[in-house]
Amino acid sequence: MRLPRRQFLQLVASAAALPVVSGTARAQTYPSRPVRIIVGFPAGGSFDVVARLFGQWLSERFGQPFIVENRSGAGGNIATEAVVNAQPDGYTLLLVNDTHAVNATLYDKLNYNFIRDIAPIASIAGIPNVMQVNPAVPARSVNEFIAYAKANPGKINMASGGNGSPAHVSGELFKIMTGVNMLHVPYRGGAPAMADLIGGQVQVMFANIPQTIEILKSGRLRPLGVTTATRLDVLPEVPTVGESVPGYETSGWIGLGGPRQISAELVGRLNSEINRALDDPKIKARLTDLGVSRLSGSPANFSKLIAAETEKWAKVIRTAGIKAE
Repeated sequence: MRLPRRQFLQLVASAAALPVVSGTARAQTYPSRPVRIIVGFPAGGSFDVVARLFGQWLSERFGQPFIVENRSGAGGNIATEAVVNAQPDGYTLLLVNDTHAVNATLYDKLNYNFIRDIAPIASIAGIPNVMQVNPAVPARSVNEFIAYAKANPGKINMASGGNGSPAHVSGELFKIMTGVNMLHVPYRGGAPAMADLIGGQVQVMFANIPQTIEILKSGRLRPLGVTTATRLDVLPEVPTVGESVPGYETSGWIGLGGPRQISAELVGRLNSEINRALDDPKIKARLTDLGVSRLSGSPANFSKLIAAETEKWAKVIRTAGIKAE
């Protein structure tokens, strides 16, 4: 039996609308079970602390637990692969950070392409670094440090939490832009690197604010410059490195991502809630205590940040000849 043309077109239109209605309905009922936020670093670090802070907020807003799961190893690549291979249903998310921008070039072979395989959801926070020295170093400014380093080529040890870590690439950028000769000493994590910097086994480190703010306040290390474009409220008397080295600027960052095929509806809902959290007075105060800045914005803006940072660190890694451990 042939259907009248009007009835046939109505049926076609209804059928075409079904996936959209179904997808929207799934987004509206999300989440109906616990959500995992995978963090590629151990518990207790700045990435983990921020993940748990926003996981708690999302749990309260959505009425389901957002559980932080730490999967450290391989510079965060183990955690990233877990999310890349997860179902794109919004129940497995990734804490994205500047390490992912570095890893894209640092590792010759990865089982994923980060920009292609991870969907940016929301930027969360910027993490400033501080160029700091052991008090035995006779430099009290960036310019004095550059002069001291050039007068003692190869005698200054620069610590980091490992090859390709944010502290390492920040230091390598400084070396490239100033022409100083420092020996990089990689550690297995920021904590042992910081311990040896305090002990004087190494002389300088570009460490992040959450890791070092209390140590700096105690006077056990001397800050020479912050790596951000402007001075920081938590260290108002410390100049930027860029005031002595024009154009120098680095900052870590944290955000949220998901598998590439996660729906736009879920991305939009999660982005909206993250931005609400960033405007909450309690969240603001906690981030200030940690020494990090709020980094709100759209998924598109976060995508641009990731792409720009990936390109920036690719140039540094290639110029410095950095290889993964």
